[in-house]
Amino acid sequence: MALLKVENATMQFGGLTAVNDFNLEINDGEIVSLIGPNGAGKTTAFNMITNVYTPTKGKIILEGNDITGLRQDLITQKGIARTFQNIRLFKDLSVLDNVLIANHVHIKSNFMEAIFNLPKYKKEEKEMVEKSLDLLKEVGLESLKYEKATSLPYGKQRKLEIARALATNPKLLLLDEPAAGMNPTETDELTDFVKEIKEKFKLSIFMIEHHMQMVMSLSDKIQVFEYGITIAEGTPSEIQNDKKVIDAYLGVSEDD
Repeated sequence: MALLKVENATMQFGGLTAVNDFNLEINDGEIVSLIGPNGAGKTTAFNMITNVYTPTKGKIILEGNDITGLRQDLITQKGIARTFQNIRLFKDLSVLDNVLIANHVHIKSNFMEAIFNLPKYKKEEKEMVEKSLDLLKEVGLESLKYEKATSLPYGKQRKLEIARALATNPKLLLLDEPAAGMNPTETDELTDFVKEIKEKFKLSIFMIEHHMQMVMSLSDKIQVFEYGITIAEGTPSEIQNDKKVIDAYLGVSEDD
């Protein structure tokens, strides 16, 4: 059984069809990338999976369960986490506090237990701090735990955003253009980091990315979008040699 299946998902905004008849399958341990020109509908596809938008039609199925239209916090609890093209951190909070906030998605104490700082909540809070510190150590940010998020270099801010997503204990991590704004050295470091966390945290990953070297290095499968429609899918080598992809995304082929 696939970890995630998207079945015939379509997203319409009035008379505009942003994504049409989208199908996707991601298995345990796979990295699948979605590529295509700007405006092709890639982020809309992400938004359907995480229910930022409920698909006009079609289904999103996680581990055999239909999660179409499920509240975003419940989707996170079920094991899907994401990052955004534009980094979204709590900029005035510390590195540690950013990760701690993400840990709250799994807290079991109720509102009153938290308000009055009762023993159950205090125990959970201590465990969350320990877990957050362990995670920061795993991703190489422990020494920066008390630094304000805005004081970090751009590449480390991106790493912190990914760490915050990891704090929710995802099975599937969605990365929306993680290398956006990075120089080649930072992109290479991020590529190694994604490989590392995939193995450490036993993740499946669905990624939108324009850096083709990163996509080809990381992906088990690639799907190509144009105008909200899948025009090709396959392994990196298959995609690199697909004429439709060369024409639509990588540039018009020399034969034309």
